[in-house]
Amino acid sequence: MLLSLAAGLSEVIGDPARVLTAPATVERLSKDFYWYSPVLKRQLESKVGEIAVQPVSVEEVLGVARFARDHNIPITVRGAGTGNYGQCIPLHGCIILDLALMDRLEEITSDGVAVCQPGLRLGALETEARKQGWELRMYPSTLAKASVGGFLAGGSGGIGSVAHGGLRDFDNVRAFEVVTMEAEPRVVLHEGAAVHEILHAWGTNGVLTRIWFALTPAVEWSQFTAAFDTYEEGFLFAKAIAEGEQWKKRLVTVFEWPIPSFFVPVKQVVAQDKTLVLMMIATDQLNELQEAAVKAKGEVTFTGAYTGPRTQPLLSDYTWNHTTLWAMKADPTWTYIQAGFSPMKCMEQFRLLRERYGKEILFHVEFMKNGEGVIIPGGIPLVYFTGEERLNELIAYCREIGVFIANPHVNYLEDAGRYRADNIQLKAKQKYDPRGLLNPGKMISFQPETQAK
Repeated sequence: MLLSLAAGLSEVIGDPARVLTAPATVERLSKDFYWYSPVLKRQLESKVGEIAVQPVSVEEVLGVARFARDHNIPITVRGAGTGNYGQCIPLHGCIILDLALMDRLEEITSDGVAVCQPGLRLGALETEARKQGWELRMYPSTLAKASVGGFLAGGSGGIGSVAHGGLRDFDNVRAFEVVTMEAEPRVVLHEGAAVHEILHAWGTNGVLTRIWFALTPAVEWSQFTAAFDTYEEGFLFAKAIAEGEQWKKRLVTVFEWPIPSFFVPVKQVVAQDKTLVLMMIATDQLNELQEAAVKAKGEVTFTGAYTGPRTQPLLSDYTWNHTTLWAMKADPTWTYIQAGFSPMKCMEQFRLLRERYGKEILFHVEFMKNGEGVIIPGGIPLVYFTGEERLNELIAYCREIGVFIANPHVNYLEDAGRYRADNIQLKAKQKYDPRGLLNPGKMISFQPETQAK
């Protein structure tokens, strides 16, 4: 079976070297950082594809899609594999469609839009964009490794979202071309509001092959950290900067103690037993920010220029979900949830969670702007894992007190984050993948046409 599959795909791809059958290679390309969740680690660690292919053109992607459709074989699309939710882990065997070699930056337009293939690494795009006077609007903490296509398919926001929102907001994603899994696979252009059919759908309803990704004019940034005696002092200072329209910022993060103690490589910026605030601020506002921090009873512990993805130390390596990774290195019992706190009621929400769960939950807040322009204390709180039942109870309680939760401990779209309430992702799957051959099992509200009644 594997030999005939490899032979058939080699004809489609045209280069047997890009049809991969070695078990260790196929297993590596079948995995992401799903093990951030102890629940997903147990559920997904045995899941693996049958074969992997690495196309270099949209024509080859179309050929693989036709082959899979003709033989009724599932396809799971892979970006760079830096996600944390098992998005690219096949549940039912399949062809792994690895887009890493489709990594060309076609152009950066005069109005600041990057036209690129999905395998382009975000770090490479940031570096080239800055040479031309532009930069990424937002990016995950996995900047060096993550791909543009993987970010659009499985991400939502990151560094920069405090100013520019998430991928869904403010026309950050202008357009993309998608290969479908219809009776005759084809390339469909989605632009404007139509991108939301496919955006953050984990490759369940189309394969991204060309992307128009909006940039923003480059800014000279500085990195900044300050320590505060209490979490409330640090949080309120960070909130004021995040919400203040006069501040030009790219990152505003708050870590309560002992989270900063996990950041061993940058221990020089950490103050014992104190909350740490980390920011990227326009260099021409750095002195004013330092004065504001001191006025708010903070101790400035570090300032330094950001010169691009290779900056050392790169403090964004400790934010967003990298924070969870550093915690797990210190103690593998730590895991996380993804939360959106109320801008008006967040202090009360923090109090209620602390009263009920004590230090089972540690507050790590990332400020971001939503599509209405409101600054949200989002975040990725750390949770000390004592069992799935306790974790689910915590998630349910968060929702009960008005904290939005995107559950990173499930492997399907409907509860894992950015599933659309208007069901346009589901409708797109019904239209573009009626047999359910794209990443099956990850959109549980979908029913393949062969089973529909």
